[in-house]
Amino acid sequence: MSASITIATTRRILTQLRHDPRTVALIIGVPSLLMILLRYVLNSERQFSGIAPALLGIFPFTIMFLLTSITTLRERTTGTFERLMTLPIGKLDLLFGYALAFGLLATLQVLVAAGISLTWLGLDIAGSVWTLLLIVVLDALLGTALGLFVSAFARTEFQAIQFLPVFVLPQFLLCGLFVPRDSMGWVLNAISDVLPLSYAVDALTHVTRSDTIDGTLVRNVAIIAGCAVLALLLGAATLRRRTP
Repeated sequence: MSASITIATTRRILTQLRHDPRTVALIIGVPSLLMILLRYVLNSERQFSGIAPALLGIFPFTIMFLLTSITTLRERTTGTFERLMTLPIGKLDLLFGYALAFGLLATLQVLVAAGISLTWLGLDIAGSVWTLLLIVVLDALLGTALGLFVSAFARTEFQAIQFLPVFVLPQFLLCGLFVPRDSMGWVLNAISDVLPLSYAVDALTHVTRSDTIDGTLVRNVAIIAGCAVLALLLGAATLRRRTP
C-alpha cells in the first residue's frame, strides 16, 4: 500500500462530494432528523435514552451502506475503476482511499447526530460519551466497508439497493434491539452471533447502562473493527480490473 495514493484517492472522492452539497447535507442530516423524530414520537427522555444509543449506531450503519454501495457501483459502471486500475495503484490503496473518504463523512454524520441527541434531545448515558462516539463511528465505518464489498456483486444501482434487505435488515431484526438475543430461539441466536451489528448494539447498550469498560465491551469493539477490516479485504479480493 502507498499512503500517498490512498490520500489522493480520498481527496478525489471528497472533491466530488463537495460539488454535491445537497447530497452531503442529506447524508449528515438524515440521522439527526430521525433521532429528533424518535424523541418526539416517544415523548419521554427515559424511553428515548433506552433505545437511542443503539439507533445512533444503526442509522449511520444503514445510510453509509447505501451511500457507499451505490457510489462505488456508479464508479464501476462509468468506467472510473477501470481507468484507475490501469495506473500503478493497488486494490487496497483504492479501497482504503474510498473507505477513508466515506469514513470522514460518516464521522461528521455521527458527531452531528450524537451532539444533537446528547444536548437538545436529552440523551442520558451512564458510560463515557467518547466510548459511545467510538462505537458509533466504528459502526458507520463497518457500513461503509460492507457497502464497498457488496458493490462488487451488483450490476445496477437498483440491485445495490436490493442488497439492503439481504445484508442490513436481518442484522437490524436480530441485533437485540427489539428482543434480547438470549430470549430468541437457538437458531436465531446462533445467526445473531455471527452478525457484526449484534456486537455494536451490545456495546452501545453496555455504554448506556454502565460506566465500566470490561473485557466484553473491549471484545465487542474489537469485533466491529475487525469485521470492517475484513470487509475491506474481501472487497479488495473481489475488485476486478474490468467491469462486466
